[in-house]
Amino acid sequence: MAKKNIDLIKHRKKYFVFTIAVVLAGAILLSTMGLNLGIDFESGTRVDFMSEEPLTEEEIENEFAVVGLEPDDITLAGENNEQASAQFIGFLEEGEVTDIQGHFEDVFGSEPNVSTVSPQIGRELAINALIATGLAALGIVIYVAIRFEFLYGLAAITALLYDAFLVISVFSLLQLEINIPFIAAVLTVVGYSINDTIVTFDRIRENVKKEEEITSFDHLAGVVNNSLLQTLTRSLNTVITVLFAAVAIWLLGSEAITSFAFAIVIGMIAGTYSSLFFAAQLWLVWKYKVIEKERNKPVSEAEES
Repeated sequence: MAKKNIDLIKHRKKYFVFTIAVVLAGAILLSTMGLNLGIDFESGTRVDFMSEEPLTEEEIENEFAVVGLEPDDITLAGENNEQASAQFIGFLEEGEVTDIQGHFEDVFGSEPNVSTVSPQIGRELAINALIATGLAALGIVIYVAIRFEFLYGLAAITALLYDAFLVISVFSLLQLEINIPFIAAVLTVVGYSINDTIVTFDRIRENVKKEEEITSFDHLAGVVNNSLLQTLTRSLNTVITVLFAAVAIWLLGSEAITSFAFAIVIGMIAGTYSSLFFAAQLWLVWKYKVIEKERNKPVSEAEES
């Protein structure tokens, strides 16, 4: 009974102000700090190798120092940190690669795998990532618009852009590396967010159909509020379940996938917020304006005649 008294709509202006403030802060971060692009999107060289004994970052740095090189980033992996990956921004000369392979084969007993990403490939990967995200967003808008109506699709894509932008802004703030797993995480967040938004919109549509006529903004707001309360428990249970797994991977998983897990954690929280407190509220405002316009249209035509 107490749940029905909860009003999620009355603070909609605060939600809008908060959302706009987050977007502006993110835009400032991106324009000033930029993104920490990994070698997946910039030219660089990656050296992967294994050892029979656990490795440490200091030990790896010392071994590279022997051949006169300093890695820009070192990632340890494996159950006992017996695997390592060192990344260099920019190309390594052929002689430097040969020195690395010879030295690490002597020290660790196996030749390391050296891979290089050229500037052209980096640009192509970045462009393809943007295209993939854009196509996913476009497909979502078309699907939601066909299944529901255009305003639902517009509100949904606005919320999705906010979710993706928030994740990118947080990575800019913390200067975490942007790589291919990060793009996979953003697309995963987009998929989760649209699923949650569609469930919410579906309930709103069902409840609106039950009303013979929307008589006022408060009337429509009441319908939307009841719909949000009806889906609130499901949304929270879903995100909490996913967060348990994502947080566990983030805190306990390999360093190679911690950025992926962290992006999922941030994106899931943002997606739940946007579905309940942004997309639905935005649709409410837009929908009532359309209703009011249609209601006043015959009156305007009568006055003109």
